Amino acid sequence: MAAALLPGTRITFSGAWQQVRGPVIVPLLRASVLLCVAMSAMLLAEKVYMAVVVLALRLLGRRPELQYRWEPMRDGDDPELGSAAYPMVLVQIPMYNEREVYQLSIGAACGLSWPSDRIIVQVLDDSTDPVVKELVQVECQRWARKGVNIKYETRNNRRGYKAGALKEAMKHGYVKDCDLVAIFDADFQPEPDFLSRSVPFLVHNPDIALVQARWKFVNADECLMTRMQEMSLDYHFKVEQEVGSSTYAFFGFNGTAGVWRISALNEAGGWKDRTTVEDMDLAVRASLKGWKFVYLGDLKVKNELPSTFKAFRYQQHRWSCGPANLFRKMVMEIIKNKKVTLWKKIHVVYNFFFLRKVVAHIMTFVFYCLVIPATVLVPEVEVPKWGCVYIPAIITLLSVVGTPRSVHLVIFWALFENVMSLHRTKATFIGLLEAHTVNEWVVTEKLGDTVKTKMPSKALKKLRIGIGERLHLWELGVAAYLFICGCYSISFGNNHYFIFLLMQSIAFFIVGVGYVGTFVTQ
Repeated sequence: MAAALLPGTRITFSGAWQQVRGPVIVPLLRASVLLCVAMSAMLLAEKVYMAVVVLALRLLGRRPELQYRWEPMRDGDDPELGSAAYPMVLVQIPMYNEREVYQLSIGAACGLSWPSDRIIVQVLDDSTDPVVKELVQVECQRWARKGVNIKYETRNNRRGYKAGALKEAMKHGYVKDCDLVAIFDADFQPEPDFLSRSVPFLVHNPDIALVQARWKFVNADECLMTRMQEMSLDYHFKVEQEVGSSTYAFFGFNGTAGVWRISALNEAGGWKDRTTVEDMDLAVRASLKGWKFVYLGDLKVKNELPSTFKAFRYQQHRWSCGPANLFRKMVMEIIKNKKVTLWKKIHVVYNFFFLRKVVAHIMTFVFYCLVIPATVLVPEVEVPKWGCVYIPAIITLLSVVGTPRSVHLVIFWALFENVMSLHRTKATFIGLLEAHTVNEWVVTEKLGDTVKTKMPSKALKKLRIGIGERLHLWELGVAAYLFICGCYSISFGNNHYFIFLLMQSIAFFIVGVGYVGTFVTQ
């Protein structure tokens, strides 16, 4: 009986598909192709524009030291003045259960070359592990015995996470004597000359609120995933931040390795915990008050990239969801602002938020992982070659120029970025729609030297035991979809899409089974 019904069932499904295909699927897919190609063209224009600006800056030799007034700090002609010529600097290190890196960050902050009576190191410890809290406190006491003015501050709750900790830290009485505040996350290790190179911009230019340094990654060669991250972040710092700084005196504060003018921070409304990107929130509000930012590409601060996929995924969720949610909250405030120029408002709304934080994520996943594979199943819909080959190729090449040593990894980078666009797209919609996980905050795990001290045999044992815990169903589902489309393209297609589809399917599958990043035993 079941066998007799089967042919009829196939006819029913086939008939339903044919009825829906012509009037619904084909027009919808054509509209999707048109929209995605248009978004690709928008991103291409943005990439080319930034490439031209960076090239012009290099040819003209336009450096921040020439664009703004800068001269080294001096004690002054009056010997009695002494170190009073130096502004009072507060150095903040927010941390949360940072067992692996707390000594590195505290040691680097205490080693900054600055008059000892003009600097306060403030360790903001939100740790919930009592052992870690004791270790951090003992480390602070050790530096205090060496004569460093170091303060160990804790809270009885984690309300507001990092933003809450920074906000509470500014309420202490000794902070009112400080002019500037330098912020370093727990895995950041500034060089001793960090303040002497950055602070003069703030001292000699009263309209500058922020000086941002570049990140230098100490574990970029740890695994292929960290190499991919380095390529993406190098582009962000060498291109996006530099273009924003040189053309609009605005860019998104990276939350660490930067020095703020405290008066500007207060004028902007201080730290707020309404999104998971409190650093970007503060930067936008300060910019709307008319303050300028300076990015120093030659000033590098060592830090650690997340090397486990779990940590990286949580980080990317926060970095994608937070900006989208902030865009939702501030777009009208930016448009109505009367203190900044029209061009700056267009840059912030269109380039900074809409293109980079919304369009880039959604287009990457929808176009390359959904729409193009779907056109294989619906051959009536064609994607113009310039839209599916030439534009993506140019965008990709322009995106990896910041890391010349990794150009040979460009194909792996493109495939990995497409995989991560799944999480970024999901997070972007959560931020735009302000869904229930919009303020989800998971501190990015730092490993320090942990990986070097683990036995490979134990790591492999952990890998075998924990394989079931590392399956990611979203990635596996997309991998299956791409594999089916790739096989269909081989059998019935008249183009070579199957090459990309099968490679992308493999990339999704590898991530789906958790075989990416560093594996660490517990």
